[in-house]
Parts: sequence; C-alpha cells; structure tokens
Amino acid sequence: MASVTAFAGETSRTHRYTSVAIALHWTMALAMLGLIGGGWAMTGLANDHPMKEGLYQIHKSVGVTILILTLARIAWRVMNPPPPEPDSLTHWERVSSHGAHIAFYALMIALPLTGWLYVSTAYEFDVPTVLYGVVSWPDLPFLGALSNPTGHGAFESAHSILAFLAAALIAVHVAGALKHELGAEEGVLKRMAPVLFGSTAGPKAPPRGAMAAFGGAFAVFLVVSGAPLLTQAGPADLATTSSLEPNWALDPNAERRIGFSGVHDGNPYSGQFDRWDAVIAFDPAALDASRVEVTVDLGSAMANTKLYTDSLRSAEWLDVGGSPTATVIVDGFEGPGPNYTANAALSLKGATVTVPLNFELVIDGDRAALTGNAAFSRAELDVGMVSDPGADWVDDEIAIDVSLSALRIAD
Repeated sequence: MASVTAFAGETSRTHRYTSVAIALHWTMALAMLGLIGGGWAMTGLANDHPMKEGLYQIHKSVGVTILILTLARIAWRVMNPPPPEPDSLTHWERVSSHGAHIAFYALMIALPLTGWLYVSTAYEFDVPTVLYGVVSWPDLPFLGALSNPTGHGAFESAHSILAFLAAALIAVHVAGALKHELGAEEGVLKRMAPVLFGSTAGPKAPPRGAMAAFGGAFAVFLVVSGAPLLTQAGPADLATTSSLEPNWALDPNAERRIGFSGVHDGNPYSGQFDRWDAVIAFDPAALDASRVEVTVDLGSAMANTKLYTDSLRSAEWLDVGGSPTATVIVDGFEGPGPNYTANAALSLKGATVTVPLNFELVIDGDRAALTGNAAFSRAELDVGMVSDPGADWVDDEIAIDVSLSALRIAD
C-alpha cells in the first residue's frame, strides 16, 4: 500500500523538462538577451569608437551560436517531447503557450539568419566574420544582386524588426510564466528549473538522441564553416619566366621573411608572407647590371589576428582570388656596401608603385645575408580604399621588412 501511495503521489507532481532542454533554454535565453541588448548598444556607438568593431564580431559570433544551438534544440525537442502542461491551464492559455513556443523557435532561426544576410550583402564596409576570433564564417553565397543599398538596407530593417519582436515576446513569456507561478494555478516555471524545493519530478521518460541532436547541429556547423575550403585555391605558382642569369639562390635551409606592419584603429598590426621566391642577379662590382625579381604568394599572408588575415584575402585588400601573386622588381642599386639603396617596384592588382628600398648586405664568401626595409602607400596601391579611403581606421603607410640568406651559384 505504501508503494502504491508513493507512486500515486509521484505521478501527481509536475514533471520537469530534461536537463539538456533546461540547459539549452537558459543558455539561449541569456544569449538572446545579450544579443538584443548588445545590438541596440552597438547602434548607438560612433563608427570610430574603439570597441565597435570588436562588439560586432562578438555579436555575430553569438548569433551564429544561437542558430546552431537552435537546430540542436529543435531536434532534441522532437526526440524528447516536453512534459504535459498542467490541467489548470485554460484552452486559450494552451493555445497561447504553443503559439509562443513556435514564435520563439522561428525567431531563433530568423533573427541570426537575417543578420547573416545583412553582413553577406555588405557592399562598402565588408568585414569578414571570425567566430570568437578563431573560426572563419563565410558569407551566404549567390547574393551579389542584393549587395547594394536596397538589399542591404532591407535585411538590416528586417533584422532590427525581429529584434524588437523577440524582446516583446520575451517580455510576454516572462510575464506569463510569473503569472502562472504566482497565481492560483499549478505553475509552469518549476518545470524549467533544474531543482525547485523538490516540488517537481524528473522527466517522464529517459532522455534520448543526444548524439543525433548535437552531432547533427555540429555537422551543419562544420559543413558551413568548411565550405569555402572546397573552392579555395591552393598555393600560387611562384614559377616565373625570367631573362635573368642568377648568380645567387635563396638558402633553402635558412629563414626568410617579407613582413608587413602598420596601425589599425590606433593599434599596431603585423604579419608576413609565408611563400615567396626570388631570382637574384647581384654583383657589388656591377650594380648597374644587378637586378632582383621577387614573386609573392598573396594567399600566404598571415597577420597577427585571424580577422586581419581573412580581411587581407578580400577583393578590396590583396584580392587573392583575382590576383594570387604580386611581383617586386628591385634595381637601381647604389652604395659602396654593406649599406645599399635601390628601387623596389611592387606590382599588385594591376598597379605598380616604386619606392626606395634600404638594406644591408653582408657577403661572406659564398654566403650572403640581407636585411632591409621599405614603405608603401596603400592608397597608391588601391588597397582597402573601398571601406577606408580616408585612412580613418588603417594608416595609409604600410611598412615592409625583408630578411634573407642566399648562396652563391657556382659558375
């Protein structure tokens, strides 16, 4: 009799959601509140505010996280139905509750999706999305026709409207939960609380499908984030047709460097090109006949942050997809040595700019070591001139540093 009574008392108690559903609910609730509040805060910041760009990256990162977690949450809900609603709810309250849940799921997909469409149709200030500074997230494809003020503005408006709707729905949802919890009804808030004074029982059925729900959502994440790798070109061909008869060759066993640096938003940035080659014909006794031809794989540019690296690959910066290599012709050498000057003509994206190159060259028998520096104007090279033509964010001057070791080619 005692066991029957205990069983009857247990079934009369309100059952909770599964622990996974509870964790997803509160995690995503906090993320949504942060996303909405942060979005409104960002719109009030001036474009030159030092925190605005970082906040946008966090905003986009959280938005993608919500989108992926929503996929997992929908799958989990299908495989683990929620506990039945209390009998104390009226018909219209049940209908309202179901409608609110459907609206929430729709908004948790539509809100980040419109944000994704918004950044994918940027036509001037196009900044790549790097999730939490680690994972590159691509723009949606096939939106070129909408990358204009009309299309971009439409998605911005839709994103803002949905944010207001989400805020309103959250307020109604919280008010309804408190009304039922504090009123005469049985209450519903305790079903989503992990533990509430022991007044609820666990889920009615053992949870299942965690691998399918989270594995499937993670698979979507991997496919989307990895899709650009399928179309990304491999290393550029550095082979050149040169009429030079080189008398020096880069030492394959020594470190070589073509580095770049500058200032972005008041903060220094730096990086280097990991792949490049040079044809060297240099004789201190015949400087007029000396010449060096350098070919650089632009896709090998690596900056000190992944956001900078991804930005450099875009069309308005190095345009890796349109012109995978750059060339530098060095001639006009002057100096008695070991300190020399020369002319460095950089050809990039169809433009050629010539600047002075200062370097030190130390020749010790059949081995030579060079260190040098130069500076280019990105305005003259048409680099980053769509989003920042006035150098408000990135300084115009790009400093270049070079170091290499070479071995004499035997006659």
